[in-house]
Amino acid sequence: MFTDLGNELGKLGAYLGQTARLMVGLPDYDVYLTHMQEQHPDKPAMSYEEFFRERQDARYGGNGRISRCC
Repeated sequence: MFTDLGNELGKLGAYLGQTARLMVGLPDYDVYLTHMQEQHPDKPAMSYEEFFRERQDARYGGNGRISRCC
């Protein structure tokens, strides 16, 4: 019983952490790696630095240009 509760609390904590990161614009690299392994095993995954830059460019307009006011 307590083991199940501990597992559920652990899952809840992971979900809350992921949600908080997404809310402030920090993408989840581990989720990306899992997706690449499961859906695109024939393609190489980006490094963390490449992934972070790609997500920043996607969010802010790319090439260092900020395309929105906030």
